[in-house]
Amino acid sequence: MNGEPLDFFVLTGFLGSGKTTLLRDFLACPEAADTAVIVNEVGEIALDGVVLREGGSDLPIAMLSNGCVCCQIGSDLAFTIDRLIMTPRPPGAGPLRRIILETSGLSMPGPVLRTLATLAEHRMRVAVIGTFDLQHGGDAAAYEEAVAQWTAAHRIVATKADLVTAVDLAAAPSAIADVNPLAEVVATADRASSVLLAFAPLTAPPRFDIAVAPGSAHPRIALCLAKPAGEVAYSDLAAWLDNLAGALGERLLRIKGLVQVVESRQPLLIECVGTTFSLPRPFQIDGAQLSGLVIIARDVEGAELDTVAPMGLVEVSSWKTPDPEGRAGRRPIKADWVL
Repeated sequence: MNGEPLDFFVLTGFLGSGKTTLLRDFLACPEAADTAVIVNEVGEIALDGVVLREGGSDLPIAMLSNGCVCCQIGSDLAFTIDRLIMTPRPPGAGPLRRIILETSGLSMPGPVLRTLATLAEHRMRVAVIGTFDLQHGGDAAAYEEAVAQWTAAHRIVATKADLVTAVDLAAAPSAIADVNPLAEVVATADRASSVLLAFAPLTAPPRFDIAVAPGSAHPRIALCLAKPAGEVAYSDLAAWLDNLAGALGERLLRIKGLVQVVESRQPLLIECVGTTFSLPRPFQIDGAQLSGLVIIARDVEGAELDTVAPMGLVEVSSWKTPDPEGRAGRRPIKADWVL
């Protein structure tokens, strides 16, 4: 192992959305020489692993054959990751810089991230990459697994761009933002660029505006904005986030934003997927120090967060849901402080 953090990508996407093709194209690139791959399969035949090896690649590919990774993840995944990281690299090969876990099309990202939290000693930078099928994305939104994958994603890649019109491709960022307005979007007709951007380190600049599009494909999802009502101590913020996760449980899909606490000169970057939180860290930002969170959840009620303790710590906006009058335009939410 070298001294730099290892990138760990959880590649998710619904059945048939193009995950294996995207990964196979990346593994054919010279940039993938410092990559290891873990493939999880549902069923007895590890077909995806066979497809990935078809090109004769000598990249390390580990197979998990214990069924859906979200259901029977146990210690097998942790053991496999540890083995890939600790195994000496072949002579002449550079250090391992990234691991990609291709999950099955029915996997939920939350349990995977909870397992990765047990491997903190490896200092991995973890990101969820989702695939959005431009041909059938709207149909997949009817499935809870697809919605959970999209809302958990830090980056969403529009796939099958060669099979849709230029108009459909241009509309992809808006369609993806309907489900996850926080994700970085890769939507380009240049296949080579799309493949490399999919697995690039997450270095996108902060987003300082959020818009919710009317006519979302999944009306059970809603978004709200939470701003501190005054000065916030870190212990109070941690308690509020913990109680929020406990109140919403599996309905909590994503939180991302900056919160200024009294103990830090810089605001803290707060981010979670499901109820699994990343370690907060100070965030360097130009201009005024800003503070606030975007919360994405499913099946929530209007004032549900008002009773989360410590009560009065934050001011929560009303939940934003799709406009039933159609997709005439986007409805901006005033949230200049949001990543």
